[in-house]
Amino acid sequence: MGKIVLVTGGSRSGKSGFAERLFENTDDVLYIATAIVTDEEMGDRIKKHIDSRNSKWTTYEGFFDLDKAIVKYDINNILLDCVTIMITNLMFKEEIDFDNISLGKIDELLDDIKTQFEKLILKARVSNKNLVMVTNEVGLGLVPEYKLSRVFRDIAGYVNQYIASQSDEVYLVSCGLPLKLK
Repeated sequence: MGKIVLVTGGSRSGKSGFAERLFENTDDVLYIATAIVTDEEMGDRIKKHIDSRNSKWTTYEGFFDLDKAIVKYDINNILLDCVTIMITNLMFKEEIDFDNISLGKIDELLDDIKTQFEKLILKARVSNKNLVMVTNEVGLGLVPEYKLSRVFRDIAGYVNQYIASQSDEVYLVSCGLPLKLK
């Protein structure tokens, strides 16, 4: 039976490295890269991630309808890095005035984004695939000054809670050290 695992932690906490080590003894991994190159810094980050992981893994680049993407590959181990970047990409998929966004529109956006993860987790479960997802912990900081940042933090926090509730195991990584929460 497939297993759903969530790995969370702060920026540069070692969460991606820990998630990759969960599959260190297998070449049969579909690595879902959700990042988009937006500038030189992001390009450099992506290159470092590519260089650090097993070169035999299959990479899929995307952030939408991943439930459909995972069935295209005959691979039972999936590593999605990263949930929060996926959320960002989904938030900006269409043009929204975040300074003047209504509460109703925020709820609609949250529902749409959460649905992406519901479909992915369901497809992984019914397909008997192991799914490890990496996300940033967003609840330990101060309340952001700008509305866009608050909307992002709230959506990411709710999505992280949902994914954790659906996961068989949840790890918090700090200073490169994992702590099993569930």
